[in-house]
Amino acid sequence: MKTKLYSFIFFLVFIVQLYAEYTNNIQLRYFSKPLIVVVLLVWLYVSTNLKGRFHKRIFTGLIFAWAGDILLMLQNGRTTYFIFGLLAFLLCHIFYIRAFTLDHKSNPSHKTPYFLWAVAAFAIFCSGLFFYLQPHLGPMQFPVLMYAIIICVMALMAVNRYGKVNINSFKLILYGALFFLLSDSVLAVNKFAQPIPQSGALIMATYMIAQYLIVYGTIERKLVVTQTEI
Repeated sequence: MKTKLYSFIFFLVFIVQLYAEYTNNIQLRYFSKPLIVVVLLVWLYVSTNLKGRFHKRIFTGLIFAWAGDILLMLQNGRTTYFIFGLLAFLLCHIFYIRAFTLDHKSNPSHKTPYFLWAVAAFAIFCSGLFFYLQPHLGPMQFPVLMYAIIICVMALMAVNRYGKVNINSFKLILYGALFFLLSDSVLAVNKFAQPIPQSGALIMATYMIAQYLIVYGTIERKLVVTQTEI
């Protein structure tokens, strides 16, 4: 019941935010964008009571994501706001990584199939995107490189949860991580390399789907190995 209720509320925010992006309605965006993470924070808290370190770390990551949303919304060409927004999302990903790592520690002897292939794929993607953007980055080269590495590590740690949690949680969080990677890649290309038509709607749609799936996967999470909740 809670899942249906909060999914419906989130869907309404999703539609309003996309409408604001398509119509470039600044005032409506100021109303809807902060609500994206607020709805997810309430849903996560009500559904889990933040029992266990995994839930707490995802919750903390969401708080940094909320701060990042606000900073990027208010940047209006101000580089400082963009850098602080980037830092906020960097911290969001770090807390997500720390949460996903808990599942690996729950059963470290279990090896994830094709993990090395995933490492290679994300490494190629990360380096390819960075070298494509590099001529346009100027003084932002190091921050963008660090961010690209961290988000790829976050996605890799989502892959590494395979076989350590129930399959539903694994798939939801993995798809969420991949949507996050897509959203940030579109944002980077649009900001630094070349404009993408309706980039705002595309970035926000993939971002909202990413956060929704990660929170849903967190709520659905159950460890495969029976042990005290960590």
